[in-house]
Amino acid sequence: MRGALLVAGTTSDAGKSVLTAGLCRWLARQGVRVAPFKAQNMSLNSAVTADGAEIGRAQAMQAAAAGVAPEAAMNPVLLKPGGDMTSQVVVRGRPWADVSALSYREHKPALLEVALECLADLRSRYDVVVCEGAGSPAEINLRATDIANMGLARAADLPVLVVGDINPGGVFAGLFGTLALLSPEDQALVCGFVVNKFRGDVRLLQPGLDMLAQLTGRPTLGVLPWTEGLELDVEDSLGLDAPVAPLPPVGRDVLRVSVVRLPRLSNWTDVDALRSEPGVLVRFATTPEELADADLVVLPGTRATVADLAWLRARGLDAVLARRAAEGAPVLGVCGGYQMLGTHIEDDVESRAGAVTGLGLLPVRTAFGREKVLALPTGAYGPHPVTTAYEIHHGVIERTGGEALFAPDEGCRVGAVLGTVWHGALESDGVRRALLAEVAAVTGRAWEPGSVGFEQVRQRRLDALGDLVADHLDTGAVVRLLEHGAPAGLPFVPPGAPA
Repeated sequence: MRGALLVAGTTSDAGKSVLTAGLCRWLARQGVRVAPFKAQNMSLNSAVTADGAEIGRAQAMQAAAAGVAPEAAMNPVLLKPGGDMTSQVVVRGRPWADVSALSYREHKPALLEVALECLADLRSRYDVVVCEGAGSPAEINLRATDIANMGLARAADLPVLVVGDINPGGVFAGLFGTLALLSPEDQALVCGFVVNKFRGDVRLLQPGLDMLAQLTGRPTLGVLPWTEGLELDVEDSLGLDAPVAPLPPVGRDVLRVSVVRLPRLSNWTDVDALRSEPGVLVRFATTPEELADADLVVLPGTRATVADLAWLRARGLDAVLARRAAEGAPVLGVCGGYQMLGTHIEDDVESRAGAVTGLGLLPVRTAFGREKVLALPTGAYGPHPVTTAYEIHHGVIERTGGEALFAPDEGCRVGAVLGTVWHGALESDGVRRALLAEVAAVTGRAWEPGSVGFEQVRQRRLDALGDLVADHLDTGAVVRLLEHGAPAGLPFVPPGAPA
């Protein structure tokens, strides 16, 4: 089997990442050497590859589903918003430019060529490449410069599946309308639909699927049921709003973790490992009241440290954190959150704000450098090795007191206030459980750790995605698309894209 296809969606958070990962897992089980690909990704959740490249975290997760090492070619263009109007552009895993929404358009033709080169490279080395689109292919105001959806599909002659989320309603309008807003040339590559997150008896849905096929001349190739517990490296902040029930506790008590939902928070997947432990309730918080009863407060990473520090102060959250520190209540700052906990920030790079006073809860000073640090460090938390950490930051931190959080000399600790630039350290089972045990001891909770490792949890979730594809998708039709491309003669559905 050889080929490639594109998974597009009616909206953001429709299920493109999940379906792409599920296809990668299912194909890998068949002995197919498969790679994920996303030409352009806009996300503040990113990962670092073995050679120090930065890519979208969803593509790293999809590579894990495929059983291959993540690499820069799998996400050649990554946009990291730093504000409402500007983004850092990462190309082939390296910072390339800071652009506005308007100025970015002039770079699109060159970036499409980069994307096509990377896709061709992957196709030369893998049997199958499963491509993920971005947002919606029917964003008609952006079609002329699109490099991630139909622009990519047309340039690389990719068959396209469109997935829609039925959970909020309107899935038939979304699927039909997406197709009907595409030009005849784009429509010729759209081969079928997938309905995601369906609850109930699929027989009740079937008449609608039949009518959709009659209206469009294209089949629905699968209806994926609503499945709990598939929280996997979400890249869209829309995923933060989905409630996640904690696993039943092993001990008597539950630990409550409040994560400050900064406006530009990044790599919030750091807390996924906490959720994998039984009896740990993780909540995202924006008010002092939501932090007041937490056993642990996490101040996460951010793409805009100075701006989000100002937001935190405007909300009165700084006073809550200061009170917790004074009372010996646990606080953990990660990357940008760690920088905020320090005494001083000198930023002539990210915000260009110059000297800014930090929260003063840790004796550290941060100076922003122009070169981004991308690394896969190792160390230890007491006797527990850290083997899962990664660094993505411009801030260079100097510790002037306290003690190192991780050996040999990373991070800072003063009492129950902790800080580190290492993302992902909590995915190391011993580290996570030791930290949570300390929180339980400080707060007097009768909490006990689980026995299943985080990597086992992740692999089980990836297997569940593969099962969804195997059990609920017309995999024979998918194979035919991979091997033969879009069939000829697919009907045009008016009105099509406006001239």
